[in-house]
Formats: sequence, structure tokens, C-alpha cells
Amino acid sequence: MRLKDGYVLENIADDSWRMFRIISEFVDGFETLGDIGKAVSIFGSAREPRGTAFYKAAEKTAFLIAKKKYSIITGGGGGIMEAANKGAAKAKGTSVGLNIELPHEQKPNEYANIKLGFRYFFVRKMLFVKYASAFVVFPGGYGTLDELFESMTLMQTHKIKPFPIVLYGSEFWNKMIDFMKASLLKYNYIETADFKLFKIVDSPEEAAKYVLAGVKKL
Repeated sequence: MRLKDGYVLENIADDSWRMFRIISEFVDGFETLGDIGKAVSIFGSAREPRGTAFYKAAEKTAFLIAKKKYSIITGGGGGIMEAANKGAAKAKGTSVGLNIELPHEQKPNEYANIKLGFRYFFVRKMLFVKYASAFVVFPGGYGTLDELFESMTLMQTHKIKPFPIVLYGSEFWNKMIDFMKASLLKYNYIETADFKLFKIVDSPEEAAKYVLAGVKKL
């Protein structure tokens, strides 16, 4: 270890080995997902219980999309992620789970037929965007919102081409939209056009229809 001005600095060798671990996760992701074809990433809370309305909706949405030969990508865990992988598996489609190592909550679900594990969030997040032609975002917590806002930031700043983003559950999402209009838009932190980056829906059929129509235009 090195000391500088009273602070402990990490050993340079540790950083070097960490770099190789990061590279290996990118390589594994590229090699595994490179031939899955067009895909849709589905996000939502890992804490969503089985059998709830949102769980069933995520399962059906993934089923409808997978039936059209699109791969389904999730974070690989429980809740909404499990439901989406389950729906894709029922449709006999490609069901991808990109699991993250966490001290609690995140255990790989049984329905993904392609599974990858990650230590680094940013590698996993990049793969969600790189291989997705659309996002379907169900209610969730910090992780779900992180994926949503990062994708919209990348589109807003023209770092990636726009693709369909569906927010499922108007009762849940409208409260966030109200805040965005009352605060972010009011203070000119975003523009009215930024609200066109996503669509709010309340049925699996509407979600699948919007996603499939939007993907065809890409």
C-alpha cells in the first residue's frame, strides 16, 4: 500500500488486476450475446412477489415479444426479471439473464437459458443497452430507475440512437412524470421534447405492440 498526505492509496497492482477482470467481463458478454439477434431488455423490481399483477404482466409481455422471435434480456434475478425470463422461456425464445453479484436479493432465476454473472454494474449496464432494440420498464427501485434514466440520458445526448422505451403501469409512473414536469421542466433542466423518449402503457398487448412497431422502424 502507498501513503500520500495521510491517505491510504490502493496498490497499483490491484488496479491492474481489476482492469483485467473488467476486460474479461466485457469479452464474455460480447462473445455470449453477439449472436442473439434483436433483443428487448425488460427491467423491474427484484422484490416483486410472484403472482402479482405486475409479475403476470411482465411474463405476458415477454411472452408476446419472444413469440415474434426477439430475445428477452433481464438482470437475471427474481421478481419482474424472473417473470420476463419465464415468459420468454414459455415462448421457447432466447431468455437472457445478466446477473450481478450482490450480498443479498440477487440470485439467478431458473428461467434464463443464457446466463452471465457480473461483478461490475457498469459492464452489465452497457450490455443491456448495446444488445437491446427496446426497453420495457416495470415499476422498481433505484436499480430500475438507474437503467431508465441512463438510457434516456444517452438518447438525449445523442450517444445512442433513440429506441422505444415503454413504462408499464400509469399509476406508478405518472407520479414520477408529474415531478419531472413540476421540477425538472419548470427549471429548464429538461425540455418538453424529452417526454417523447418514452410511452406509458397499461397492458402487455399495448407494450408489445409499441415495442414491435418501434423496433421495425430502427
